[in-house]
Amino acid sequence: MFSKLENLERRFEDVEQQLSSPEVLGDQERYRKLTKAHADLKEVVDVFLRYKEVKAQLAESRALLDDDDAEMRSMAHEEIKNLAPEAEKLERDLTLLLLPKDPLDEKNIILEIRAGTGGEEAALFASDLFRMYARYAESRGWKVEIMGVSDAAAGGYKEISALIAGHKAYSHLKYEAGTHRVQRVPATESQGRIHTSAATVAIMPEAEEADVDIRPEDLRFDVYRSSGPGGQSVNTTDSAVRVTHIPTGIVVAMQDEKSQHKNKAKALKVLYSRLLQAEQDRAHAEQAENRRAQVGSGDRSERIRTYNFPQGRVTDHRVNLTLYKLDQVMEGDIQELIDSLSTAAQAEALKSQSEV
Repeated sequence: MFSKLENLERRFEDVEQQLSSPEVLGDQERYRKLTKAHADLKEVVDVFLRYKEVKAQLAESRALLDDDDAEMRSMAHEEIKNLAPEAEKLERDLTLLLLPKDPLDEKNIILEIRAGTGGEEAALFASDLFRMYARYAESRGWKVEIMGVSDAAAGGYKEISALIAGHKAYSHLKYEAGTHRVQRVPATESQGRIHTSAATVAIMPEAEEADVDIRPEDLRFDVYRSSGPGGQSVNTTDSAVRVTHIPTGIVVAMQDEKSQHKNKAKALKVLYSRLLQAEQDRAHAEQAENRRAQVGSGDRSERIRTYNFPQGRVTDHRVNLTLYKLDQVMEGDIQELIDSLSTAAQAEALKSQSEV
């Protein structure tokens, strides 16, 4: 591990030197690539430099344990007591930083939420989940753009999709995919009985045409007139677009924009992302054939989390984590859940690596 870290440090120093040369400063594309490489290397190199510094200080302190001066020996013991845990933590951090990176982690995401079992209450819950993710995105300074929405008659969403753009959005939210269950008393329930409803969440890395292998003849486009709730006409032109990927049968329809061109562009963006996610799902299924993933498969049918309103708690079933702060969670305070899932995934990756 440490020879690899030394190589990364040398590479980092080389990149820094190149970034300061006039030749690179005049080449925007090369400068952009080197800037990204510098940012990718900086985190691990900074930790490695601190690790080497702490190890050197520990060596000096341990050498003083044989000193004739009792006060010096006492100071050395105190230094070791403080530095040894930091060295252990830094070594763990370096091990995690050297794990293979998910190449999709840097991508923006397409978020899709669909009401599941539970009728009107499920549609309201789908709306609550979208608000939760939108608030979380807002807290991180990310941009949320609604791609398409299907309103439910009594409020909430039958389905909603959005593009969430921000630094490592996929890395943060990729474990949110699956079935989310809610337990609460609906506003229309006169007997005060708790109802259980569900909504499914899909998290897909934003994809471009270049990310997936699509032949033009594999796509079929249909245009039709947009319509609102109850069949009310939204406009009088055939602006709605439905695109079908013939080999997989995946269908995406968009009608929110008045422009056929914009609806087509949105539909293709969602289609590319669904196809890329399908490829990822197949790859993960093959990897997990002989082992069950710690954080779950991410399949939409898998129940991953329960939001219990009467008890004010949220439970993630994959990591057996229960938080009694449901109000804050529904306002977008989901970082503790995200961190627990990421930690579990890292532990599983380390376990897999040690078994190779």
